Amino acid sequence: MSAETLNTRVAIRAISPKGRRTREADVKWGSPAVYLVALVLITICITPVLYVIIGGFRTNSQITLDPSGFPSPWQLGNYGDVLASSEFWTAMLNSTISAAGTTAGAVVLGVMASYVLARYEFAGRGVMYALFAAGLMFPVTVAITPLYILIRNLGLVNSLAGIILPQIAFALPTTIIILVPFLRAIPKELEEAASIDGASRLGFFWRMVVPLSLPGVITVGILAFVGAWNGYMLPLFILNDQSLFTLPLGVQNFASQYSVDTARVLAYTSLSMLPALVFFSMFERRIVGGLTGAVKG
Repeated sequence: MSAETLNTRVAIRAISPKGRRTREADVKWGSPAVYLVALVLITICITPVLYVIIGGFRTNSQITLDPSGFPSPWQLGNYGDVLASSEFWTAMLNSTISAAGTTAGAVVLGVMASYVLARYEFAGRGVMYALFAAGLMFPVTVAITPLYILIRNLGLVNSLAGIILPQIAFALPTTIIILVPFLRAIPKELEEAASIDGASRLGFFWRMVVPLSLPGVITVGILAFVGAWNGYMLPLFILNDQSLFTLPLGVQNFASQYSVDTARVLAYTSLSMLPALVFFSMFERRIVGGLTGAVKG
């Protein structure tokens, strides 16, 4: 038997149904109870979102007669009215400015602070890192009163800067906790080689550190963006002018104006949360990958 014939038979056996069954048998699907629990949790999370989105395609009479039913017929006028209103696009613009400013500030400051904490030995480094870690235990609701007084003394009440700066401060603890393991895992030999080649500390930081820690940077940027986009408590206390309302405040204001028009309120709510859902879904793997890298580091 020639070597070519033997290779052909081996290839045929590799793609035969028996071989496929062997490989499929090696796959472990886990306990059905785990899939059942996961399905229940997914249903609990998705059902309210689907109810809001589908409710925007109904009329008020349909919601009153059958609150859990499907649209019959489907109505597009509610979404059209919301998209045609200038208040919605103004709130969308304000939320975009707030989220983008918060993300930029949290990422830039977080990378710089994390680099110092991860790469340099100095007195009080552990205490400083512990202070940032302790910041995770203090939500904005706890500090809202002294924070409002501080913002008022700075003259930033009723301005987007008045919510961007505090949001950056509250995003920094998460940013630093995630980025420090990334930056600490960069080999010191790489820094020594760059120094021999004539690279300064800032040059090494911008040319080597930032690109190597890009998965973590993207992760903290996404978390900061989504957190600022969904922020409600801080804008509620700081912003008074309707022209500066972000989308969470816009939903509240719209619901108070059209309290009897439930279908239109549901349409406005679904359009408000849609950008965050799409943004989070697009970068979901980036977030998981970045957090996994942080844990491994």
